[in-house]
This record gives sequence, C-alpha cells and structure tokens, in this order.
Amino acid sequence: MDFELTDEQKLLRDTTRELLVRNYDTEKRNAVTDTEQGWSPQVWKQLAEVGLLGLSFDEEDGGMGAGPVEVAAVMTEIGRRLAPEPVLDAVLVPGGLIAAAGSKEQRRRILPEVSEGNFLLAFADREPGVRWPSTRVSTTAVQDGDSWTLTGIKNPVAQGGNANALVVTATLPSGGLGLFLVDADAPGLTRTAYATHDGLRAAQVELSNTVAESLGEGGDASPAIEESRIRAQAALCAEAVGAMEEALRLTTEYLKTRKQFGVPIAKFQTLTHRAADMYVLLELARSMSLYATMSLADGTVDAVVASRAKLQIGRSGREIGQEAIQMHGGIGMTAEYPVGHYLSRLTAIEHTLGGSDDHLRVLASAVSQGTVSII
Repeated sequence: MDFELTDEQKLLRDTTRELLVRNYDTEKRNAVTDTEQGWSPQVWKQLAEVGLLGLSFDEEDGGMGAGPVEVAAVMTEIGRRLAPEPVLDAVLVPGGLIAAAGSKEQRRRILPEVSEGNFLLAFADREPGVRWPSTRVSTTAVQDGDSWTLTGIKNPVAQGGNANALVVTATLPSGGLGLFLVDADAPGLTRTAYATHDGLRAAQVELSNTVAESLGEGGDASPAIEESRIRAQAALCAEAVGAMEEALRLTTEYLKTRKQFGVPIAKFQTLTHRAADMYVLLELARSMSLYATMSLADGTVDAVVASRAKLQIGRSGREIGQEAIQMHGGIGMTAEYPVGHYLSRLTAIEHTLGGSDDHLRVLASAVSQGTVSII
C-alpha cells in the first residue's frame, strides 16, 4: 500500500497550511479566541471559498467528495496551527451524519449551505454524567402524529452556542437511538455557551418538549452514530499529530537558541536525549493515526482500530506536551507563547471520545474476551 500523498492531496495540504499560516500566529489566535464567538468569520469564509468546508460531502450535495485521507491532511494542518475554526465540530461530524442518515431533501437543503459557510451545525450527543464508552442517552423523543418533541440535557455540545441547527441523539419510544434536527430558535431550547480550557467553545443544551425533525426515515440510527464517532476519533488523531509536530519543532528551535553557561542548551546531552524521545513518540503517534486513516480509506470502520490509535495518540500527546513545557521552562506556560496552548489542545483531544485509560480498558477487555488479538 502506498502511504504517500498524491499530488492533489499535497496541494490540498499545502493550500490549507498556507491559508492558516497567513491568518494565525499566537497573538492573532489569542485575540480571536478571546472574542465571544471564539473563531474568525473571515477565516471561516476563506475555508469555504477553497472548498474545505464541503470536503467530505458528495458533489451532488455541494461538496468535494473527498475521503478520509484528505480529511486527515486538513485536520493535521488545523492542529499544526491550532486554528480555532470548528471544521470538525460544526461540519465534519454533524454534516457527516446528515450525509449518512438524512433524506435527499434534507441533504440538499442543508449541506450546500454548510459547504458555503453560511450555516453552522453542532452534534448534541454527550450528556452529563455519561463517560465514554457508554452510549447511554437519557434524552427522550416523543412522537405525536408526524411530529416529534425532545426532552433532555446535552453537555458538552461543541459549538452548540454558535450553531444554526443541532443534530441531536435521543432514545426512541420503541428503543434504539434516533437522530433529529433541531432549529436553534426552536421553542423549548435553551443554550448556555462557555469557553473550554483550550480556547474553543461548547454549550449546555436543554430541551423541553422541543419540536424536532426526524433525520431521514427515522428509526434506530445507532450504526450511523457509531461510525461517526469512529471517524471523529480518526480526525482528532490527525489533528493531534499536527499539534505534536509543531510542539516538537518549537522545542527543538528553543533548544538551539536558548543559552546557559554561554552555550546553546541543545549541547546538553540530557536535553538532546529527551528531544529524541519526543521524536520517537511523535512517529509512533503518526503511524497509528495513519493506521486509523488508511483503515477508513479501505472501507474498514472498526472501533478497535480507533481505540488503538486513540490510545497511542493520547499517550504521545501527553508526553510531548509536558516535555515541551519542561524544556521551555517558565515561558512555556505563558499565554503569549504557543507551547502551553498546544498542551492544552492535546489534553482536550485526549479527553474527547475516550481518554487513554478508557481506551486501554476497552482493549484489555476485548483481549481478555478473545475478541481481539494482542498483535
């Protein structure tokens, strides 16, 4: 199998990198994340203009019809620059669910607007007190003729305060898990937005007999939801690799320029060895991220593959982030310097859709039950 990017994929990667480098350095990112919205509408429009917001949608739905490799290439560049624009949370995840489970009318009505940057989505799935890998959903759906109403609390909902519409999971009267579209202005919907520690935005969403539209033909959408979670985990892994690459680059550059006793601290063997360990951890993470991406590209949507990748990504991200802070010293924790922001984002990625310990427990359980081999 050829793991090298094609010329078209390299062009996509380079275009994304150039766009984000042009718009963001640490000072500009801090200024943007301090705004109420938490990201730049101007950058969002640029992402739409070059086609990145419709990257994974079919061409007939206003997208580019790209696959997991292209998505991973874009997410890596977002991680490298710590771009706060919610490509994953407001487009790829909820938009992907509409593309997979929505009716033709719903896809044609919503996805082109999302691709053009005019319409924001959010996926309201996680609930207070429920920890991955549990998929328990307390939000309930009640049918009255052809209409549905939802009642429950969702938190955290990434970009839930900015969204024009939400894709909501709810337990069906007949059992199973349904997907519903809820307008942001629907009566009975209350949203409380807040900033997360990595500078992004989330919200608590409360639904009280809120009118909702069933996604697609209705019925149990559990398979589509599970696939969406696996694809989101792979995208997060790719984003984390970009963040780790930049954290390592910043650290090695600092070792070359910071002097102690009249010489660059890169001359100190212990620090050089620690930087080499960071590089090994990065390559392990890159390999596992590639494994998850190529599995999806090959048509294999496997939760075990995602857990294996997420476990290594979490371990590498934590070690690389902490070492970057340690070797920078006090400046690494200042808001004006980027390294601390990279550690914060890597920590958030580790805690999203299962932390390292969670994935380790899942894999260990699968091995003990004989459903998964160690190799």
